[in-house]
Amino acid sequence: MPTAILTGQPVPGSSIESELRSLGFDVHLALGAADTETLLARVPGEQRVAVVDARFVGHPHALRLGLTDPRFPLAAIPGAVTAQPAARQTLTRAMARENSAGGGTAVAVDSLADRITAALDADGADVHRPELGSLVAAVPADPQARNEARQAVAAVDDEAVRLKSAVKARDGFVTTFLISPYSRYIARWCARRGLTPNQVTTASLITALIAAGCAATGTRAGFVAAGVLLIASFVLDCTDGQLARYSLQYSTLGAWLDATFDRAKEYAYYAGLALGAARGGGHDDVWALALGAMVLQTCRHVVDFSFNEANHDASANTSPTAALSDKLDSVGWTVWVRRMIVLPIGERWAMIAVLTALTTPRITLYALLIGCAFSATYTTAGRVLRSLTRRATRTDRAAKALADLADSGPLAEAAAGGLRGTARRLPAVTAPAVALLGGAALVATAALTDFGGPWPLVAALVYVLTSALAVARPLKGALDWLVPPFFRAAEYLTVLVLAAKADVNGALPAAFGLVAAVAYHHYDTVYRIRGDAGALPQWLVRTIGGHEGRTLVICVLAVLLTAPQFKLALTVLAVAVALVVLVESIRFWVAAHQVGAPAVHDEGEPA
Repeated sequence: MPTAILTGQPVPGSSIESELRSLGFDVHLALGAADTETLLARVPGEQRVAVVDARFVGHPHALRLGLTDPRFPLAAIPGAVTAQPAARQTLTRAMARENSAGGGTAVAVDSLADRITAALDADGADVHRPELGSLVAAVPADPQARNEARQAVAAVDDEAVRLKSAVKARDGFVTTFLISPYSRYIARWCARRGLTPNQVTTASLITALIAAGCAATGTRAGFVAAGVLLIASFVLDCTDGQLARYSLQYSTLGAWLDATFDRAKEYAYYAGLALGAARGGGHDDVWALALGAMVLQTCRHVVDFSFNEANHDASANTSPTAALSDKLDSVGWTVWVRRMIVLPIGERWAMIAVLTALTTPRITLYALLIGCAFSATYTTAGRVLRSLTRRATRTDRAAKALADLADSGPLAEAAAGGLRGTARRLPAVTAPAVALLGGAALVATAALTDFGGPWPLVAALVYVLTSALAVARPLKGALDWLVPPFFRAAEYLTVLVLAAKADVNGALPAAFGLVAAVAYHHYDTVYRIRGDAGALPQWLVRTIGGHEGRTLVICVLAVLLTAPQFKLALTVLAVAVALVVLVESIRFWVAAHQVGAPAVHDEGEPA
């Protein structure tokens, strides 16, 4: 149980002690700095501790924001400061200095908690101060100021502010106007019944899998039920994040589950549509469309991740295109139009659900492909313009993140060593250019030659060399963030094209499974980078070959095996890759959660 040390003379009628207990704190009273330091030393090192002024007046949610958020080692609001175990020594040093300076006398004029916070700032400690907005947090110095503070507290509805802050500040049109107005109340209902965000996330996954199963029946009733359940799953998907914000239940494991399950839900639903089309009255084969939708959506996300990682800490990060975008943000209606154009998860799932219920899987997947292709073109073009017109110096961290996202295997790494001298003499645009040309040549060769011929293998060998040249020097160029998405598109499309060219029943579903397993590996890389958890272990990257190694193996199998054998080989590869990456991913994230890794909560662009 966390401990709160209430400092100073108690104030008659104050509710601060009961409010701290309601937040889960074990409360101890201390008259002055000496007592506070003594009590602080007695608190076990593995517990959170807070120092709170006994005269504090404010909203309970202000205390909750300041003292219970698990994401920050140190946090403070007026009249209160807290430290998690990782920052206990820092807080103890500041407390000792204040005790020595104050001589251990009772606090009568100023707030010990605020003096400790000032000492932490002087030490250069990173103290989080939450945005309180209209919430009150104050330490009144006299009865009149105390009465005014109480009136200010009474004038603001604490619960209304808490509910409003549970909703993500930036989201899509569908989520903002059609889901969040009521899903926040579901989040509160869950909080009052002790449910956790992870439980709601799991419920969302189960609902989506049932929706995929309904779509797989191939009946009109099944399609209608699938659409309804998909919307229900998305409501729960919004609820889990709102519950995390409402109750401040952030965790490393929760962030990973939320992000991972989103992808699993969407891609399982694509597979359900493909199965339903095959089992329906028309016996329609749309596996290529389902796989194409997964490839396009994954590549869109890689563009987002790569661009953000390349630019989030770049210096001189300005451009005329960015200035124009900021100017358009001042015109209200353009903000919502641009958010809808990028087809975020709310708009995308709403479109899929409605079309599933009213049309056929083929029409649904065609609409999805067209919509995602348009949004991908729009966002990528804008980011290319920003990159070409900004004068930004990219950091080593950004280059390292892009190298991790590139997913280069042992073949590319070995060849890159011999190409570094050549790469340094080439223009800055070389990396994305050769990545694009090598991948495009490989996919075109696979598409334009007969299955079983040698030419895709030749193209794959060239692809290994172009991939090595693309990463032979640090990815710090203006457009180098395009290298990872070009690699993703080349690998995924090669698998799709060769499976389609095999023209044997079951090859495309096997390819769908393989791409899904590899895509999970790439998403896992992203989540580790976002959580500052470090890159994937080298043994894992080498075991599954890197993007160029897997692509070369696929092309070798296509040359050496018959079409039925190729289908079986794809299935075996899919199972093998899935087992390796899933076991390592689950091991890593569970271990990170158990050792108390910093909680992560992404408030960035809608997925």
